[in-house]
Amino acid sequence: MAASPAPFSLSASTVPARLRAAAVAPLAAGPRRRGRMVVRAKIREIFMPALSSTMTEGKIVSWNASEGDRVSKGDPVVVVESDKADMDVETFHDGIVAAVLVPAGESAPVGAPIALLAESEEEVAAAVAKAQELANGGQQQAPPPSADAAATPPPPPPAAEAPVAAPAPAAAGTKGVATPQAKKLAKQHRVDLAKVTGTGPYGRITPEDVEAAAGIQPKPKVTPAATAVAPPPSAAAPAVGKVPQAAELPPVPGATVVPFTTMQAAVSKNMVESLAVPAFRVGYPILTDKLDALYEKVKPKGVTMTVLLAKAAAMALAQHPVVNASCRDGKSFTYNSNINIAVAVAIDGGLITPVLQDADKLDIYLLSQNWKDLVKKARAKQLQPNEYSSGTFTLSNLGMFGVDRFDAILPPGQGAIMAVGASKPTVVTDKDGFFSVKSKMQVNVTADHRIVYGADLAAFLQTFAKIIEDPESLTL
Repeated sequence: MAASPAPFSLSASTVPARLRAAAVAPLAAGPRRRGRMVVRAKIREIFMPALSSTMTEGKIVSWNASEGDRVSKGDPVVVVESDKADMDVETFHDGIVAAVLVPAGESAPVGAPIALLAESEEEVAAAVAKAQELANGGQQQAPPPSADAAATPPPPPPAAEAPVAAPAPAAAGTKGVATPQAKKLAKQHRVDLAKVTGTGPYGRITPEDVEAAAGIQPKPKVTPAATAVAPPPSAAAPAVGKVPQAAELPPVPGATVVPFTTMQAAVSKNMVESLAVPAFRVGYPILTDKLDALYEKVKPKGVTMTVLLAKAAAMALAQHPVVNASCRDGKSFTYNSNINIAVAVAIDGGLITPVLQDADKLDIYLLSQNWKDLVKKARAKQLQPNEYSSGTFTLSNLGMFGVDRFDAILPPGQGAIMAVGASKPTVVTDKDGFFSVKSKMQVNVTADHRIVYGADLAAFLQTFAKIIEDPESLTL
């Protein structure tokens, strides 16, 4: 099932940013020659789009358009691999793909130019020349009149620059996109980004560029250890709360190093971030004989056990909204108006959590159809961002593998995650002391202790257990 194209923004950029208005409107004020207005070339940069809230860079899977191809507004021109899915990206403008800056298989940060789009064949040569400038050091200055370069402020003071400073023309034409951290530092230190020469990919302004412009000496990259003895640069001990990266560990003889895919890198980043959340865990045993009987009845109609568990969790969350809440700023509760159950799914090369939206409001048959569609799109890496990033509660089920119990790691931005183990025959006693053999499963819930307390989680699990042990309400 093909994913609908995700648009990104393009900007006219044959000249510095403050002159882009002239590029959009070619007949703006300019030098006159023999009564005729000079028309400037229109070249637009195609930027790496942000396809999700957690995406910091994207990988080019393939280009649908080659250099020299003419494209129209709305045409999908490139397939980008984000941290969760592969998505077709369309253009907002007509034009000719003059130069591809990032070929298939390579990555670029969000906001970096990945191609140049010329309005007509006359601008193709200028776009190719600009692409060469970008490749030769991130200079984004088009071939403008000399007055354009003179209008740009001089480079930063030499006191904070390296011994070999960037030449003035490079600073004049460099209008790279600043990273969020660079913008924050620029505001904090009152640095004009227009005067900063970007040293990142394709002229992107990095935090180090801003610190240099502000005269701040670069900090040593070695993380200080808890001991008072300064560690050597090559064997620095990690600070408290820091997870050592694989690159810092000594190589294992005969081992093969395989870099993370984009998705695996995103999973790694999210898991490390989750360590900063004060989480706690509560387990609860639940009898499943009646749930198993219901499953056998609805299984021929396409209903899966995962859907039954998601529906039960959603019904319980409706009665305990605090477990469906989240803490996003460390200072307040965010109560979610929708109950969206994210379900962990293992796919080739990673893990993703398709979301059953409004799971408390839909019946199990519609939820099953939605789940089937979501899994199909997840396997093909065609999920849209709202289909994997809108969860308010996560369910992870390893029961089908025979796992009796496990703890799940809390995803960033959610209040709780439920880990479901296998249902197994167990000897139990009733209130009268009689023994019997019944099916029992163990569920463990990991929750954010800033907003969910032990009593809240216990009450939620009691409600969830009642629904599972008397599941007729799941079919209503």
